[in-house]
Amino acid sequence: MSLTDLKRRKKTAPRKNVSIEDFIEDANNYAFGQPSVVSRNRKKLTTSKHKGLDKHSTKIYKHATFSLTEESIGILDKLASQSKIAKSRLIRILIHEFSNKSKVEQDSIIAICDDH
Repeated sequence: MSLTDLKRRKKTAPRKNVSIEDFIEDANNYAFGQPSVVSRNRKKLTTSKHKGLDKHSTKIYKHATFSLTEESIGILDKLASQSKIAKSRLIRILIHEFSNKSKVEQDSIIAICDDH
């Protein structure tokens, strides 16, 4: 499976500084249920943060291409959508969990796997 859907995306422009008066006004708007520019910008930043890796994190991660069965891809998609975890992170978690198992447990998992 090619991990092209997990490519790093460009970071959005940094958030503009907000004056104290604007911040207080936005807090009042928020208290009255009106849209707030400050919180709207924060929401955009947090959602964009989860879209891909930033330039600093690429030093930790390395791009990889590997093959999965259609069934495995389907299961991975389902797990990712249910847990709301990125596929690449989910794969790292599964690798970590497998590596922490004893040799006997690993052999048992490999034996019951049907995609030799």
